[in-house]
Amino acid sequence: MIEFLGDLLQWFVDNWDGDTGYLARIWEHVTVSAAALVAAIGVALPLGAWLGHTGRGGFAAVSVVNIGRALPSFGIVALALPFTIWLADAVPFIDSGLGFLPTFVALFALALPPIFTNTHAGIRSVDPETIEAARGMGIGGVRLLATIELPIASPLILTGIRITAVQVVATAPLGALVAYGGLGRFIIDGFAVRDTVQIAAGAVLVALLAVATEVGFSLLERVVVPKGLASRVAGRPREPALREEL
Repeated sequence: MIEFLGDLLQWFVDNWDGDTGYLARIWEHVTVSAAALVAAIGVALPLGAWLGHTGRGGFAAVSVVNIGRALPSFGIVALALPFTIWLADAVPFIDSGLGFLPTFVALFALALPPIFTNTHAGIRSVDPETIEAARGMGIGGVRLLATIELPIASPLILTGIRITAVQVVATAPLGALVAYGGLGRFIIDGFAVRDTVQIAAGAVLVALLAVATEVGFSLLERVVVPKGLASRVAGRPREPALREEL
C-alpha cells in the first residue's frame, strides 16, 4: 500500500503539464460540465419558473422532463451518440459527432430534470397569501415572478443547481467513452493498459473536483440567498420532492 501511494504521488508530480496532463484534463472536464449546466439552467429555470407561476401544464411538463431520470448516465451517452453523429453530418460547421458534442448532450439531459423540478416546485411553494398581498399592491405578471416568487424560491432553486452541478461533474468522465478528454480519459486509458495508478489518480481528481463544486456552490448559496430567508427555509420541514429525490 505504501508503495502504491508513493507511485500515485509520483504520478501527480510527473503528469501535471502538457496537452494530456491533468491540468489540461481538468480544464476540459470543467468546460463541458459548465457548458451543460449553464445550458440546462438557461432552459429549465425560465420554463420551470413560468409554468410554476401560471400553474398551467406543470404536472405534464415535470412528467416529461423527469423521463431523463429513469435513464442511466451511460444510457444517455449511448443515446446521444447517434444523434450527434447525424447532427455532424447535417450541419457543415460541426467537425465531429464524437468528443465534446455527445458528452454535452448527455450532461445537458442529465441536468435538465432536477433544475426544472426544483424551480417549478419552488415557485409553487410560495405562500399564496404573499402572492395575494403583492397583487393587492398592484404587482402582477412578470414583475410578481421576478420580484416576489423567484427571490422566495431561490434557496430551493439554488439547492437544485448545486446538487445538479455535482452530479454533472461526477458523470462527465463517461465522455471518455465517446472520445472526449477530461478526467475520464485517465480512468478509461488506465483500464485499457491495466494501469491501476492512473485509474486511481483519475478517480481522485474527479472526487476532488466534485467536492470543490459542492463547496463552491454552497458558498454561492450563502452569498446570494438573504440570511433571513435562508434561515426561514432551513427551519421549515423539508420538501421531499426538492431535496430527498435530488
